[in-house]
Amino acid sequence: MKISLPQRPAPVPVGKLLCIGRNYADHAAEMNREAPDEPMVFLKPTSALIRTGGTVELPPQSQEVHHEVELVAVIGKEGKNISRDEVLDHVAAYAVGLDMTARDLQATAKEQRHPWSVAKGFDTFAPLGPLTSAAAVEDPQDLRIRLSVNGEVRQNASTRRLLFPVGELVQYCSQIFTLSPGDLLYTGTPSGVGPVADGDKLEATATGLKPLRVSVQRAE
Repeated sequence: MKISLPQRPAPVPVGKLLCIGRNYADHAAEMNREAPDEPMVFLKPTSALIRTGGTVELPPQSQEVHHEVELVAVIGKEGKNISRDEVLDHVAAYAVGLDMTARDLQATAKEQRHPWSVAKGFDTFAPLGPLTSAAAVEDPQDLRIRLSVNGEVRQNASTRRLLFPVGELVQYCSQIFTLSPGDLLYTGTPSGVGPVADGDKLEATATGLKPLRVSVQRAE
């Protein structure tokens, strides 16, 4: 998948999908886990990406796939060990996204102390909404994000409640990975996560951003 970034003449391919776990205290609590002392980073493959209007496929390996709505920061400038006062200069755009999770497979992985890669990495498990230029987003730390399933609001929170704000996440990740244009940073989900079923219609929104709409179907 390629994405168009502000001030770049041609679309760039999506790079790394950097995802953050337990970045809202209420979500950590609903998962019966403690809030972390530093960002919990995991990766998704680019094959998990779908655009708005796409379809999330429920894999036969899982009987419990959950929705997780998130603010996504899109990197537009390469950087390594980025200083705190420059971190947001490396964010070109924002979008609303979903971190779909095979919760039953994740629970098994946790029990066995295995990575979450399988539970998080199925094809279609990283829906991404249309991008909005960072210049048009006044404050990424003051956005209302929501997720509705078949018109029923399931998740509703403010990014003010992020344990690690966007800038801190960018700085932290840049200490581990070289960040490149086209990298996506899924910043974590608030409470209210829950299962989806075949035929469901999901709509994810965030203040000032274009909505993400996807349907759900059982993979054949």
